[in-house]
Amino acid sequence: MTAELAMMPAHELVKLYKARKASPVEATRAALARIEAFNPELNAFQHLDPDGALRAARASEKRWKEGGKRLSDIDGVPITIKDMVQTKGMPTRMGSMATNADGPWTIDAPVSAHLRAAGTVLLGKTTSPDHGWKGVTDSPLFGATHNPWKIGRTSGGSSGGAAAAEAVGMGNLAIGSDGAGSIRIPSAFSGLFGLKATQAR
Repeated sequence: MTAELAMMPAHELVKLYKARKASPVEATRAALARIEAFNPELNAFQHLDPDGALRAARASEKRWKEGGKRLSDIDGVPITIKDMVQTKGMPTRMGSMATNADGPWTIDAPVSAHLRAAGTVLLGKTTSPDHGWKGVTDSPLFGATHNPWKIGRTSGGSSGGAAAAEAVGMGNLAIGSDGAGSIRIPSAFSGLFGLKATQAR
């Protein structure tokens, strides 16, 4: 069932949590197994936090077992965050050698803070081109991210790491960013649905 949990849409995964047929820990382990299997070739992540993810998953699992105490409708869902988004405790390099490798990484962007408050399981940061400026995902800092259906071709950009990860089950949800197509381009290149959020929402 590992692969099934990893490839499952978030709303279906939560139905299994409610029915006690799966747990956030099982889903997180499934995502981490897919990362181990596929990320070395796809290069979709610039940072992984398996220990932190499992801690969050265990806390979520406890909430689900207690019944009615979950933090949101996506409590315990494994999720990735694009490298352009500030995330406390995880390096935000924006794919750029102009950023400081030593941080400090002490700030959450609003979306990162909301995801923590919702009880999601943050797996790590996905790759982006240098400052998210183009429609392919490669950077001098982290190299090229490959298309999940054809190694050697681009996953699009600038949320290409998010799309490549999502397409093969390295997380059940992904956060990207989009100013001029940066979610929509990689979604189209990878056969996914991607939503550009309303401005300032």
